[in-house]
Amino acid sequence: MTSMKIEEVKSTERLERIASHSHIHGLGLNKDGSAKEIGHGLVGQCNAREACGIIVDMIKTKKMAGKAALFAGIPGTGKTALALAISQELGKNVPFCPIVGSEVYSTEIKKTEVLMENFRRSIGLRIREIKEVYEGEIFELKPIENVSNTSSISQVNIGLKTNKNKKIIRVDPSIWEQIQKQKIKKGDIVYIEANSGIIRRIGRCDIYSTEYDLESENYVSIPKGNVHKKKEIIQNVTLHDLDVANSKPQNSNELTNFLGNILKSKKTEITEKLRKEINRVVNRYIDQGIAELIPGVLFIDEVHMLDIECFSFLNRAIESDMAPIIIIATNRGITEIRGTSELSPHGIPIDLLDRLLIIHTKAYNKDEIYQIINIRCEEEDVEIEENAKKFLTEIGLKTSLRYALHLIQPSFCLAKKRQNNIIGINDIKRVYSLFVDVDRSVQFLNDYQQQFVFHDIEDEEEDEDEDDDKESNDDIMDEQKPEIVTISSSKLNGKNNDDVKMDNLINLNNKNNKNIIKQNDDEDDNDDDDDILDIE
Repeated sequence: MTSMKIEEVKSTERLERIASHSHIHGLGLNKDGSAKEIGHGLVGQCNAREACGIIVDMIKTKKMAGKAALFAGIPGTGKTALALAISQELGKNVPFCPIVGSEVYSTEIKKTEVLMENFRRSIGLRIREIKEVYEGEIFELKPIENVSNTSSISQVNIGLKTNKNKKIIRVDPSIWEQIQKQKIKKGDIVYIEANSGIIRRIGRCDIYSTEYDLESENYVSIPKGNVHKKKEIIQNVTLHDLDVANSKPQNSNELTNFLGNILKSKKTEITEKLRKEINRVVNRYIDQGIAELIPGVLFIDEVHMLDIECFSFLNRAIESDMAPIIIIATNRGITEIRGTSELSPHGIPIDLLDRLLIIHTKAYNKDEIYQIINIRCEEEDVEIEENAKKFLTEIGLKTSLRYALHLIQPSFCLAKKRQNNIIGINDIKRVYSLFVDVDRSVQFLNDYQQQFVFHDIEDEEEDEDEDDDKESNDDIMDEQKPEIVTISSSKLNGKNNDDVKMDNLINLNNKNNKNIIKQNDDEDDNDDDDDILDIE
């Protein structure tokens, strides 16, 4: 009897890239707003998470306008993770724009222009329109070729059906390109806008859901009602999308537009006049009830990299009518504001700090580090022994949490090389010896600094010695500097000006000679002291 060959069917689910914060799925709060010890990928930081939950509620109820929040804490305490958790809680329809403070510095456009673009990216607009559409399941899809030129299409016949009726429509041949781009075929549910001629694929009809056991297709039920109907279409865009769409020249030739974008010498700024015109149109749509403004979140990490001009712009932008919710983060203490010599907490001006809701993040303890390592091992699909996990926790406690998390994948690769899929403590020790942490790297530089090409420590010491020598020379010159004496005519006592000048020079020479003799005596005394020290 022949044996049956059985193979495992792999899932067609799309594999997502594992990132540093891909395990974050929310804030992990209870219904009453209290934070779970471990929830949605977050561990600890209960006070900070509860504060973020209040911010999320304020954003959803549109009570956060004109306010901003600051995440302040030492490195590796989850400030970026909290910001991403807020974006997960808000959902996909609320814009979330993360940037870093150093991104505003560009050679092409101004710093304030970069901030304004990201401000506009963080403000969403939900547009509701009643459109005349043809909607249904495709039962016929046939392009009709041109009689004179067989290589071109004259029209496209599309057959649509619903649970009530069916209809075959003839559409413009330009739709055929959209059909090929979206890979539309028979059995798909689509709708076609009657005015614009745009075709959208909604999904595949659910009667085909039994074709395969595993499939990542989105199945929808067949539409109800007539094929030809009026339907409410909801579109989500940002103000920056409207700015870009209206700033480009409208040309019917797509090739000309494509070449124009490629040959454009540099990035151009969107004018303030265009933005005001778009704001006017948006406000009119909001007043008519066609559109709804959705303030999103602008997250600026490493905010201490901004300078005083950017902070002044933020002060004005926060209080504007169309302003997103601004969340900034920093790990700096009391430091200089960039662009000035003034010291300020976190490198942020005091007038901006007054407008912020400040949230502190604290260092993780041993148990929290252990739980975070456990979560990351599950996220990266890695098995690890218990003693190895405890040893990795000790490493994270003595060095940093980030360094301990970075050792997981190298240890797993080392374990696979010895034909084992479980990380052991010896794998952790080996990787720990191969990849050094910051403290060991600094110690290495201190031990071998003379052998490096450039080392600034010795240069700094030489500069300090030169400064000391310069200060001592300045002191000697100050002692030898002549005194400026003002003598009135009544105090001359019969002496003319030349006699007075001569007397001053004689006095100055005598004083200098006394200083030199005194200095020589001091040197002799020092030599005697040195001799005594040498003898002793």
